[in-house]
Amino acid sequence: MSPRFGSRGPIRPRPGGSRPPARRQGAQVEERRSPGPRVIRPENLHIEIPARLTVKQLADMMRVQSGEVIKVLLTNGMLVTINQPIDYDTAAVVAHDLGFQPREAQAPTLESTALGTTPQEEPASLQSRPPVITIMGHVDHGKTSLLDAIRQANVVGGEAGGITQHIGAYQIEHLHGGRQSKITFLDTPGHEAFTQMRARGVKATDIAVLVVAADDGVQPQTIEAIGHARAGKVPLIVAINKVDLPNANPDRVKQQLAEHEVVAEEYGGDTPMVAVSARTRQGIDDLLEVMELVAEIQELKANPDRPARGVVIEAQLDRTRGPVATLLVQTGTLNVGDIIAVGPHVGRVRAMFDDRSRKLRHAEPSLPVEILGLSDVPQAGDRFGVAPDEKTARVWAQEQVHIRQAAGSGDSASPRQTMSIEELLNQAQAGATKELNVIIKCDVQGSVEPIRSSVDKLSTDEVRVKVLLAGVGNVTETDVNLAVASRALIVAFNVRTEPGARRVSETRQVEIRSYSVIYEIVDDIASALRGMLEPKYRDVLEGRVEVRQLFRVGRERVIAGSHVSEGRITRQSTVTVLRGGKSLIEHAKLANLRRFKDDAREVLAGYECGITVEGFNDFQVGDIVEAYARERIEE
Repeated sequence: MSPRFGSRGPIRPRPGGSRPPARRQGAQVEERRSPGPRVIRPENLHIEIPARLTVKQLADMMRVQSGEVIKVLLTNGMLVTINQPIDYDTAAVVAHDLGFQPREAQAPTLESTALGTTPQEEPASLQSRPPVITIMGHVDHGKTSLLDAIRQANVVGGEAGGITQHIGAYQIEHLHGGRQSKITFLDTPGHEAFTQMRARGVKATDIAVLVVAADDGVQPQTIEAIGHARAGKVPLIVAINKVDLPNANPDRVKQQLAEHEVVAEEYGGDTPMVAVSARTRQGIDDLLEVMELVAEIQELKANPDRPARGVVIEAQLDRTRGPVATLLVQTGTLNVGDIIAVGPHVGRVRAMFDDRSRKLRHAEPSLPVEILGLSDVPQAGDRFGVAPDEKTARVWAQEQVHIRQAAGSGDSASPRQTMSIEELLNQAQAGATKELNVIIKCDVQGSVEPIRSSVDKLSTDEVRVKVLLAGVGNVTETDVNLAVASRALIVAFNVRTEPGARRVSETRQVEIRSYSVIYEIVDDIASALRGMLEPKYRDVLEGRVEVRQLFRVGRERVIAGSHVSEGRITRQSTVTVLRGGKSLIEHAKLANLRRFKDDAREVLAGYECGITVEGFNDFQVGDIVEAYARERIEE
């Protein structure tokens, strides 16, 4: 038995990354089987293999018989069936044994799936749609009471402890500009649910309304909600509630909000602020009017004449009705009888109800509805789409399954991504961003402003640091969700991380950096910002290679048998091929670098190697290959 295999366990790569020699090479390789047709391999032997696949899928990918893959595995001590899943390491070794050059396929993303793509619409087909609004704010500042006043129904009375127990959504109609207008509200427990959906890549909210009590002022959760709305890049409206109380002080609230860069329009800012009282209904009409004006500025539109797409707001398993999901239609029209894919689940819409439990036949954009007929319970934040047939719906659902498998757990809708300073710095260098988001949590209020001020001063005209949230207290699960949704760093100054936050940070690989000295925070963030500047590089000669012999593989592919005369050549080198002092190709990439029959990471002076260059096969004996490394110029 080969030492690479257990009796039934997965294959692991050979030490040092070496691979067995290719058994079949050439432009076309023909194999005779008896009985059976001839198998003609593709000229390109490079294949991308996912993290997990079945034996049959691997065979189909290589265009060989499944029995051939099973025979290779059996020869090496692993007994499998045609539908048995194997991991990438096992599949890669099998592919090498069969003459292929595998590499691991990139994990799928939500945006690459049918449900994750945004439908392209003709401008003429778009029609105005109602805005979708989320209410956020501190506990007991009157979020649900305000929604109750708007909806004119006593929701608060049946809720334990005055805290919203049920996540829902509803739509109201009111008079605006002489006509009936609609507004959709997401009735969530606050900004936590708002950010959890954003962390899953979902944007369901058009406008955020921040409720602040006029007698209590800005509180820690108020500051958190500001950070979440800012990170979500949604317009913010402030509703100053409880203005009917004797100790109400709206002006003090506006001053406190200004300290957190939320400045009222009357003070020269861009944030509308409305004084309201949920108890007396004072200012409710004014608040609705402001919502309509902000929505008109955004020009919210959707195409109702297409199959529906949208997002899951909530879902649960009802004992009598089965899986029940509340959906928000974002574009198109959802109809009873539609075949639908919801995350990894499929079904047919058997029944549909509005927020007052009235049966509906159709649901247009921005309308939240409760549906029956799914095969299982989806998760909040899952995307849904109406499919032309059940087969297509199952394909869409399977794409979502693959995403969750790639994420490594069944409860995540997107692949895990490292959230360390180094990773964000690497993304910045790749041109992904020119803005570094930061969340700051401190032990006392006296530390918040010095740290925030020091960090703000690090911004330049080219790159800047954006403090999404600066507050007092331990790092919470909400902070981590905000970091995931906004790709932010978490800075913890003399505070601890709560157990729930630590679990989520480990699952989503969010790095939480703890500090006890302010200048260390400044140094780390300054380093990250320096990395966000466009780097400058120069090519440094690191070796010279002389071509001494040519090996032809197939009709066109040429391997240059070479001797490293100076320095070294590495797999990452860019090369220039010289003949008689003249350049034939410059800044080319190596396709392969080998020592004998094994892949090599580098070959040093005095050793032989075989090289192939991408896009170049015109080697001659005596050619000189110069190997260069890219070196960053420190400024």
